[in-house]
Amino acid sequence: MGEKKIKITKDGPYIVSGGVPLSEKRIKPKGLGYEWEDGRALPQGEQYALCRCGNTKTPPFCDGSHVRVHFDGTETASRVPFQSRASVTEGEGIDLLDDGRCAFARFCHRDKGSVWELTRGSGNPECRAEAILAANECPSGRLVAVGKDGEPIELPLTPAIEVIQDPDRDVSGGLYVKGGIPIEAADGHTYEVRNRAVLCRCGKSRNKPFCDAMHVAIDFRE
Repeated sequence: MGEKKIKITKDGPYIVSGGVPLSEKRIKPKGLGYEWEDGRALPQGEQYALCRCGNTKTPPFCDGSHVRVHFDGTETASRVPFQSRASVTEGEGIDLLDDGRCAFARFCHRDKGSVWELTRGSGNPECRAEAILAANECPSGRLVAVGKDGEPIELPLTPAIEVIQDPDRDVSGGLYVKGGIPIEAADGHTYEVRNRAVLCRCGKSRNKPFCDAMHVAIDFRE
């Protein structure tokens, strides 16, 4: 089995290699927050192509529709490292880095408050633990909890791709890329390797290749 990797093709699909496990996950309300639940089973493969234009008839896989619709997949996302982009919310027990890259998954909202409120109150051990969990459950990688020693508090994730469905909003979401899988741009640049990221698959993100929640604004459904 080869190296796990996602290659973005010019105005075309994501080519996934290295036998990356593929599954579907659904965002399910739980109290004032949300949790993941398993969705449909998906075919597996050593290499496969995932749609990023939003027009495939065989979701989540590419069927060549990007050619028919003249898809413009120009990548516009910043290549500045996360820590240089992120703002800081300071708390007593931890700090929170936030680069604003939102996929509208809403795991930052908890029964005891938002991740920002919990961070500010993180002198309380219960708030601290909940803030860390909220940050780590943000699929986009927007949020990273940081200890007072300056070290990120990242829970290890096994490399995988999860196709997001959001029945609570009646839309289909992006592709949750987990566990530090390298993502290579169409021009050969490798984006900063992250533990968590969400790639656009509706084709309308203004921050390609990453999701910016436009799937909600356009009511994207597979």
